[in-house]
Amino acid sequence: MRRTPDIISAARGQWKEIHPELDTSSMEIVGRVLRTAAVLRQRLDTVLGDEGLNRAEFDLLSALRRSGEPVTPGRLNGLMVASGAATTKRVQQLAERGLLERIRDQHDRRSARVRITDHGAELIDRAFARNLEAERELLAGMNTKQREAVSGGLAELLRSLEGPPAPAPPASSQPD
Repeated sequence: MRRTPDIISAARGQWKEIHPELDTSSMEIVGRVLRTAAVLRQRLDTVLGDEGLNRAEFDLLSALRRSGEPVTPGRLNGLMVASGAATTKRVQQLAERGLLERIRDQHDRRSARVRITDHGAELIDRAFARNLEAERELLAGMNTKQREAVSGGLAELLRSLEGPPAPAPPASSQPD
């Protein structure tokens, strides 16, 4: 079955005309992953915007909700899918909105932990459910076998880029 050319195929064809000596085959994967990520992010960010959140705030609140306990900002960075470069600023903004709070560490008064509030938990639970529904709708054009093939291929790609995952330490000994 022949595929209809997409933007990546078109770009490869154009580069082939300009530089036929260059191997552009990597664009088949890298170009499509990047293009797919941009399209997915744009569409899913609309759902989050409806809930009053951006992607970074969603990621931070999701990490806190999943953790089930107050965490240090350093640990919070490790729980997030996205980069935690601006975590301190986001924590402050979300605290001002009543979605999370900082509490003094009982063992180290110089340190604080971050915990999600009831209001924050309600918001992220709703936003997460809506995000999952939107993801399912976006993937509706693929059958189960296709989704499994893409999922497996992307998992292999991530393993090759990131290396094998480090074993998780017991919950009580995880670093802050």
